[in-house]
Order: sequence, then C-alpha cells, then structure tokens
Amino acid sequence: MEQPQQEPDTDIARTLSLDGASRKRKHLKWWIVIGVLGVLTGTAGVVMNGQSRSPDSSEFQTVKVRRESFSVDIIATGTLKPINQVDVGSELSGTIDSVKVDYNDRVRQGQILATLNTDELEAKVLESKSSLESEQARLRVARATLVEASLKFQRVQQLIAKRLVPLQDVDVARAAYDRARAEEASAKARVTLAQANLDANRTNLAKAAIRSPIDGIVLARKVEPGQTVAASFQTPVLFTLAEDLTRMVLHANVDEANMGQIKEGQDASFTVDAYPSRKFPAKIVSIRNDPQTVDGIVTYETLLSVDNSELLLRPGMTATANITAHRVAEAIVVPNGALRFSKSRSGEAAFQGAAASPDRSQVVWTLRDGKPVAIPVSVGQSDGHVTEIIAGELNPGMSLLVNEIDANGGGNQATRLSRQDN
Repeated sequence: MEQPQQEPDTDIARTLSLDGASRKRKHLKWWIVIGVLGVLTGTAGVVMNGQSRSPDSSEFQTVKVRRESFSVDIIATGTLKPINQVDVGSELSGTIDSVKVDYNDRVRQGQILATLNTDELEAKVLESKSSLESEQARLRVARATLVEASLKFQRVQQLIAKRLVPLQDVDVARAAYDRARAEEASAKARVTLAQANLDANRTNLAKAAIRSPIDGIVLARKVEPGQTVAASFQTPVLFTLAEDLTRMVLHANVDEANMGQIKEGQDASFTVDAYPSRKFPAKIVSIRNDPQTVDGIVTYETLLSVDNSELLLRPGMTATANITAHRVAEAIVVPNGALRFSKSRSGEAAFQGAAASPDRSQVVWTLRDGKPVAIPVSVGQSDGHVTEIIAGELNPGMSLLVNEIDANGGGNQATRLSRQDN
C-alpha cells in the first residue's frame, strides 16, 4: 500500500525538476538574443554616423589670446665677489715675527696685520746713519778747505795787482781754489747718497710692519708666526681683504647670442644654492668687451650690483641670474603653437617651422562661421612659451587654432608638438 503512494510523488518531483531547467534555458536564450540585437544596433549607428560625416570634416583644438604681464629673461651663471678685494703681501724677505689679525676680523686702514723680524733691518739703518755722519764730516772738511783756498786766492790777486808776486803763484792759487770747490761738491753728493741709503733702510724697516691698505674684513690669512717669507721674484700674498661685504658684485657670463638684448641699468634677480627659495635683486652696472671662450662657447662678463646688507651672501658663491631683457606690464600674448599653425590650400593642417619670421610678421587662424580665417599680426619677443603681439586684430579671449583633428580623432606629428607647447 505504501509503495504505490511513493511512486506518484517521485514522478511528480521528477516532472517538476525538468520543468524548472527548461525555464532557465529559455531565459538564457532570450538574453543572448537581446545582446546580439544591441550589438547590431550600435554597429549600424556608428556606420550611419560615419557615412553622414564628410571625410574632409575636421575639428580644431584652440587656445585663448591673453592679456598679461610679459617678460623675457636671460639666464646666466656667475660668481659673487666683493666690490674691492685686495691681496696684501710683503715687499721684503724675512721671518714673520707676529700676526695681529685672523679670519673675519675687521680692520682699519693703516692697522698692522703682521710684522717681520727687524734685527737685520735695524742694523742696516744704523750702518747707513753712520755712513751719513761720516760723509757730513767730510763735507765740513771740504768746506773748510774751500774757504782756505778762497782766501789764498784773494790774497794772491791783491799781491799780483801790486806786482809783488809772480804770475805763477796766481795760477797755483786759482787751481787750489777750484779743487776745493770740486771737493765740496763731491762731499755734498756723498752726503746726499748716504741720506738716500738711510731713508731707504728706514722705509724697509717701516715695511716690516705689514699694514692694511683699506678698511675692510679679512677674508684669508695665509701666514703664521715663524714662517719665512721670500720676496725675491714676486710679492707673496699674506692676507686677502674685502673692502665692504654689504655691497657685492655678481660676475655673470652671458652667452654671445644674448648680448644684443642686455644693457646697463637693466634689472635682474638671482638665486644661490644656500637659499634656493629666495630671489635676490640685482642691476647691471657694467658689460665688459673682453670675450671668454670655454669649450667653443663665447661669453661676455657682465657685472651686476648686489645689496648684501643682510650679509647672507658670501664671496665665491655660485649664482644663477635672470636678467630681465624685456618687460611689458600688459601685453597681448598668444601661445607659440598658434603661430605655427597654418591652413594649406588642400584644407589639411600644416605647421610653420618657427614662431616668428625675420620680418616679425606672422599669421594666426581663428574660426568664423565654422571656417578657419587667417589674421595677420606683428610679433615681438618670445619667452619660449608665449609670444608678444605688437600689432594685429586680436582681443583677449579670442580663440586661435593650434591643431586640426581629423574625423577619426587623429592628428599629425605637428599636432603632438602643438599639444606640448600648450
């Protein structure tokens, strides 16, 4: 009795299970059909859209004309130096007896920096003084002899007038008088020579005390007590002094290609590695004409005055200067990509090779009624990214063409260059 009841249940369960799988397979087929129809519909839309557009239709990438502060800077590197830097040496050879100053000491003009041993110099002064006294004594003897000869000559002249002496005595007296005068002159010369020797030795003795020629600060001390100084062929440098570190000079090397854009009085700024986030002001005070050639590159030394009242800058620091060669407070500028774009006769995009022609005339392009229209302009200077417009019918906010994109969204090589510029 129980088994006949279970068989219908088993058949019903099997039937129900088969019906559920069938439903799942039907739903999956419907979703596959819907997906295929969607793909076909999208492909047809793309094809129709492509057929509706002309193969020659184009889209353009544009930039805006701007009014802004415009400047052209020339970059140069150089070294900071004091306005007046003096190397102090010794004209004499000898042994350093003492050193009175050290690094960074402030000194006054005439202050003693170091002294040489003076034993030999003092001996030479005494020797020359004795020689002078000896020559002065000889001069006195010569003068006395001259007086005696002069008196004898006078007496002989008186006697010869009375015919009491022969003429030969007159000749002898005259010769003695002349010799006495010559001896006096020779004695005077020897006294002068002895005096000169004494003055020279006294000067050398004074030079044994090495003094500061300027008011300033000691940058370098290159001598120690007991050191021997030899000044036979050239003057040895013992100290290096800077006159005033509150005012310095930046010696910048400007490339020859930029010499036509700089002149005295132009403003500049510079940075040093010690303060990379700070810009220091400067001004051109001198442009030297002596060329400097290093590795085939010709530069000219340009001097910029620097205010160092804070004493942050030190001599010898390497600086990178930005010299403002051209500045306009409110200038009409366009990106350089707009100056390189042009429209050929065939309607394809083309790019000019430079941002400005030699005659400073250019053409830029804008869209009017959906078509490219050329606008002639006169260009000024460029900073490498934008160019100043001197004349032309351009207004701030006007859109200029920099790139033509074809219907497939592509662009040529010049297109990629244009995108880099902008």
